[in-house]
Amino acid sequence: MKRFFKILKLILASLLTVYSVVIIYMLVFSPKEQRYDYASHFQGVALSQSMFEILKYQDPSNDQIYFEQSVPYNKRGYYEEGFQLLDKAVELKPKMHLGYRGYMKLRFLRCFNGALEDFNRLDTLTPNFVDTPWGEDIDLLRGEAYFGLKNYDKSIVHFKRSIENQGEDWVDIQAFVYLGLSEFEIGNYEKAKEHFEKALDKSKFTAEAHIGLARIYFENGDLTKSEFHLDTAEKYFNYKRNDPYNEYLNEIYKADIAVLRKSVVK
Repeated sequence: MKRFFKILKLILASLLTVYSVVIIYMLVFSPKEQRYDYASHFQGVALSQSMFEILKYQDPSNDQIYFEQSVPYNKRGYYEEGFQLLDKAVELKPKMHLGYRGYMKLRFLRCFNGALEDFNRLDTLTPNFVDTPWGEDIDLLRGEAYFGLKNYDKSIVHFKRSIENQGEDWVDIQAFVYLGLSEFEIGNYEKAKEHFEKALDKSKFTAEAHIGLARIYFENGDLTKSEFHLDTAEKYFNYKRNDPYNEYLNEIYKADIAVLRKSVVK
């Protein structure tokens, strides 16, 4: 029996040694590209972060390493750690990462002025080119930032520019919705109505536009049409704009419908 345990310990020790050698090889000696791919695919795992730390030491001017390492921190809400890495990526290659940083500041941090600074700086670095930070038109994002700052005159300018950039057939429907909301906020109900209706021309399922029209008709005293659009918004509520990671500035809720319905239906 003693011999058995002695052999077992020897086997376990050998396996542990092999495992340690494999890990050390993966962390330090395997090809950089291979380590980068592994670390990127397993973001947030301890081994992945260790690989990124070694890669940064070996290749400190590689912006993508800092960017990829920042992603899991920002996804989990550890923005202090995430932005330290993201800021370094921006420092190394601003054209590549300014748009993403601005997007993160806008959608996750609600740092509207900071987002605008990044978008505007990116715009100056890419003249005669319409940027699309993280896949979205830069003027749509700038419009959202101004909307968040309650600077509705400027938000209108940029939402209209986004429509010009993309063309009415391709622009994000939310550009029309935001235009309607911006005009509504400054009391231009007729213009707001036109933009909401334009959104519905593109898709009748745009629940945000139906709620916008319900509010306008309520303000104008047309309770029948207001109730119709509330009913339609409720019917198409599952088609609303939604993102599991963050709340949009024009996010709608069933509570919005319920509150307005109490005033409309008496």
